[in-house]
Amino acid sequence: MPGGVTRATLPGMTHIPPPAEELRLLDAELYQLDARRAQLLTRRAWLVAQLNPVPRWQSPPTAARPEASAPSVQNVLLVLGGALLTLAATAFTLVSWGQLGIAGRAVILGGVTLAALAAPLPLLRRGLRSTAEAVAGLGLALTVLDAYALYEVALGSADGTGYAATASAALAVAWAGYGRALTGWADPGLRLPLPAALAAAQLTLPLGAVAVDAGAYGVTAALLLTAGWDTVVALRVSAGAVRVVATVGAYGMGGWGVLAAGWLSWTASGPSAAARAAALLLLAAAIALGAAWRGPGPALGNAVAGGLVVTAGLAGVPHAVLSEAWTVPVHLVCGVALLAVVRVDRVPQGVRAGLAWASGAVQALAVLWALPVVMVAVLGPAAWVTEVWSGAPGTARDAVTDVLPWPPDAALAPVVLAVVAAVVVLLVRAPQWRPRALAAATTLAWAAVLILPATLGLPYAAALLAQALVTAALLALRRTTATVLALLTSLGLALLSLAAEPATLAVLAFLTALFATAARLPVPAATAVVYATVLACATGASVGWEPRHIALLVLLVPAVAALWAARVEGATRVTVEVTGAVAGLVAVGLAVTDPPVLALVLALAGVITAATAVRADRRPVGCAAAVLFLLATWVRLAAWEVTTPEAYTLPVSVPALLVGALRRRRDPAASSWTAYGPGLAATLVPSLLAAWGDADWQRPLLLGAAALAVTLLGARHRLQAPLVLGGTVLGLTALHELAPHIAQVVGALPRWVPPALAGLVLLAAGATYEQWLRDARRVREVFRGLG
Repeated sequence: MPGGVTRATLPGMTHIPPPAEELRLLDAELYQLDARRAQLLTRRAWLVAQLNPVPRWQSPPTAARPEASAPSVQNVLLVLGGALLTLAATAFTLVSWGQLGIAGRAVILGGVTLAALAAPLPLLRRGLRSTAEAVAGLGLALTVLDAYALYEVALGSADGTGYAATASAALAVAWAGYGRALTGWADPGLRLPLPAALAAAQLTLPLGAVAVDAGAYGVTAALLLTAGWDTVVALRVSAGAVRVVATVGAYGMGGWGVLAAGWLSWTASGPSAAARAAALLLLAAAIALGAAWRGPGPALGNAVAGGLVVTAGLAGVPHAVLSEAWTVPVHLVCGVALLAVVRVDRVPQGVRAGLAWASGAVQALAVLWALPVVMVAVLGPAAWVTEVWSGAPGTARDAVTDVLPWPPDAALAPVVLAVVAAVVVLLVRAPQWRPRALAAATTLAWAAVLILPATLGLPYAAALLAQALVTAALLALRRTTATVLALLTSLGLALLSLAAEPATLAVLAFLTALFATAARLPVPAATAVVYATVLACATGASVGWEPRHIALLVLLVPAVAALWAARVEGATRVTVEVTGAVAGLVAVGLAVTDPPVLALVLALAGVITAATAVRADRRPVGCAAAVLFLLATWVRLAAWEVTTPEAYTLPVSVPALLVGALRRRRDPAASSWTAYGPGLAATLVPSLLAAWGDADWQRPLLLGAAALAVTLLGARHRLQAPLVLGGTVLGLTALHELAPHIAQVVGALPRWVPPALAGLVLLAAGATYEQWLRDARRVREVFRGLG
């Protein structure tokens, strides 16, 4: 404390904070100074930029960004350097080896190898891990060259394959020990030796099996055992390159082993060979299922593969013993047997799901195998369309194979389809999948029954009876899928019956009655009308009628359909009426070659349509009835060779004018063009065209009198349409009659008269236009005065 300060002045002095508090205050002040300095520097840079602006065409310089990171450059250099050294060592070993003696060879290659293997240790201690990995890779490659050199120098007489198997095993052990040793000396060690050791071990068992001449079965077993070893390593190792190599080896060796075992099972010449191949397949399945059971990886995929391999293995021996027809059924039974494991709760969910998928895949393949048989049974009857009533075939198979060939070894196709249908019905119980399962089972069962007569070679009549019963049973189910299948079966039955005339008539009558009994739904009702139409055509052809006479018989179908539609409601009524109309069109098509019969058919169709229009909800159909009656009249007139246009137009105009009068009476505000325009134009216009081409005087006189009457009526009642149409037709008719006289008058006039008349017309038009402009100016002035 300074000497001049007394104790009395001490309480009034500023308190000095403790060192820690003072340090905090200093730091806060320095932080504020730094922030202020940064703000001032930013402002200074902006001011400098304003004083020295950069031209717009010159972009500011940007720092070049490196395209590759430093670790990437390092790794590329190390890998490239190691690869070049490995290539150089290989060239030295293979090319320059013979120029040195035994001592020189051993000293040089051994010394380089030891140096390359020892160098990673000090590099690891210095933290140069990547360099150590590259040098270690070089050392491992040199050990392979050492093994090759040893074989060339000292063991050249030994078996090369056996030596390769032994060398791969020795190298695997040595590399694994080397990696463990480095881990103990310099933790964490190197990543390369252990994966390399596992990769070298992949060749030991397969090459050993080849060396001892174990045959195809022994080599396959070696592949599968190697895959099993890789699987164990992959399951025990948590992560890293070792697990990647083990996984690749397991799938690679296991895949080759499964393919080889499958080929041996398929080509087995007897039960013994098939049993050995089955044992190999079961070994592969055990490896896949074990991986799915214990492993954290893709359990579903491994379980699916295991289930498929189990199926192939279990079916191998029966395949070698039984005929080719049993191949697919046996595999199907083995695939279905997998579902027994699905219900075991102790099995992991992933394994159960995989086995279920494997079973489903086997069943799907079995159904695909039976699909060609079903296609022949469905499409084969279509060939009888070109051979109607040519004679009944002997068997059901002959009836469907007239064009398409029957697939070989398909005797058990119905059994396959039935088994899959039973499995779907019994095992798919989930509520969200149950309706689809029932639909699929119905389809499969239908296919099995459909192909059964042809598969067994039953008589033709038995095939017809079987399809008829299937159609009736499907209709009785009253489900959407069953109804569709019933339609498809009935179509095949109808086509199949075309082979013989009695069968055609009996089947069509049966189908018409069958679908009529199920006509509460729209589709069966429409189908009944269609089959009734075909039955009418077939009946007429059976008795030898011509198509024009068959048309009258077909008209019975729309007549019955009209009566039937009056007794049903909803969509069924609409479908019955539409299909009945289609049947009427068929009748018209059959009678089109004979105009008198066509006129009769059109008239009868008009009667049926008019009877339908009697119902209150079908009154608009009356227009169609009127059109049919009109067409019938026209066809009859054409058959009588009537060429007078009024004979065709008056039947249209008179009803149209009557309808227009009724409409005007109900709605006085209706336009005369809507009420009377169509009826008047339908007769006046064709008659006017005919009058202009008629040299006689009778038609123009009658047309002019009619047009005058129409014009007077239009003037009397102040109707625009009769007045305009009648006046126009009257004027054109008069012009036609006066045309010769006008031509004579024009020919007698001097040549200066037409230009003079034209000039007078133009002057009159100009004067009228000038008067209109003057009136417009007056109106404008009036409006301005109002403003």
